[in-house]
Amino acid sequence: MSRGLSFATLLDGLEKHHGRPPALPVTTALGLVLWENVAYLTSDKKRAQAFAMLKERVGTSPESILAASREDLFAVAELGGMHPERRVSTLVTIAETVMEEFDGNLEACLELPLSSAKRALKKFPGIGDPGAEKILLFTETRPILALESNGLRVLLRFGFGEEQKDYAASYRSVRAAIEGQLPDDCRKLIRAHQLLRLHGKELCKNTRPACEACPVRARCRFASH
Repeated sequence: MSRGLSFATLLDGLEKHHGRPPALPVTTALGLVLWENVAYLTSDKKRAQAFAMLKERVGTSPESILAASREDLFAVAELGGMHPERRVSTLVTIAETVMEEFDGNLEACLELPLSSAKRALKKFPGIGDPGAEKILLFTETRPILALESNGLRVLLRFGFGEEQKDYAASYRSVRAAIEGQLPDDCRKLIRAHQLLRLHGKELCKNTRPACEACPVRARCRFASH
């Protein structure tokens, strides 16, 4: 159990320390799929630069990606970090999938029932259940607290849920632990996602976390050990 710390109090403490996280520069389903795949193991700044180059030099429609030269796609992928050739192929695969399986319009899948929408989004590289839920949240389609690994780690360390051997089981444990405390509002949940992710990346790191700098360390189960 968390040490008497509510989800809302945790977020307020994190925002007081980190400030309001910047919004992502994309809010469409296809844009978010491309955002996740345009860079690999790089900084948020580099990812944003690679996405901006894709948008300006190639375009983000499936038609523009398929019509782009290999050189232009490689320039985008190279800016996004390691294995650029692999990411060029990934971008082309994404565009082909949108054209062949969604008639060129991925946004239509957002209108499907939740399970069907998630199944459709998981057809794309790098998009599992958390990634599909993130797309549904950031398009303001479904008020779901989508967690990536940093945010999940933060909540587990604060005692929301219990860490399991299986990542998916840990994810379910955290979601079950905080379900009654979540707002039914996409923008508030986007704020939560961004704050938890930022805290996990900057302070509550997987190895050598900076507990001494954490603004709510006194309420953290992990820091007290």
